[in-house]
Amino acid sequence: MSPAVDLSAAVAPRLRDLRRRRGLTLEEAAGRAGLSPAHLSRLETGQRQPSLPMLLALAEAYRTTVSDLLGETPPAPESVVRAGSQETTEAQGWRYTPAGAAGGRAMQALRVEVPWGTQGDLVRIHPGEEWIYVLNGRLRLALGDSEEILDPGDAAHYDSLTPHRLAADSTAGTELLFVHTLLQSGASELCLGGRPAHGKARP
Repeated sequence: MSPAVDLSAAVAPRLRDLRRRRGLTLEEAAGRAGLSPAHLSRLETGQRQPSLPMLLALAEAYRTTVSDLLGETPPAPESVVRAGSQETTEAQGWRYTPAGAAGGRAMQALRVEVPWGTQGDLVRIHPGEEWIYVLNGRLRLALGDSEEILDPGDAAHYDSLTPHRLAADSTAGTELLFVHTLLQSGASELCLGGRPAHGKARP
């Protein structure tokens, strides 16, 4: 059997540093993580071994990840995405292909094919921003109480807290570049199609 790994020495200084960088007192941080200030103090000084539930609670309190608490450095995402290197996924007729590196980014870029006649009346509202550039066909963009028709070469950039809906305005469908921010959202695997079996949802 492998010996138990002592995490206290490695995690303690990072816990203290993260709390101070977040501008939290010992009492405030402990309250957020559901710990007593004395217990958190012992974790920060290496006197106590942190359990996984504690690490999860502290990661949430400090708005970071357990990997960050442990000092693990994730691999840097690729800067260049080669044509044909990304898998295309289809959801209720919508087809999307990642046009940027996956993970570790504040934005997600997609190349999207919007089919004719499958959009319905679904309107989305969520935190962040979206940018659209029409490549082929015509796009019908509803923003709040207004509606615009975008031709190839047209673009739109808007706050996605504004109620919005995308629909093809060409019987042959519409192809576009789509970029959205992932801030305040867990939708790092966001899909522009309807709601397929694995739970993705379009904006």
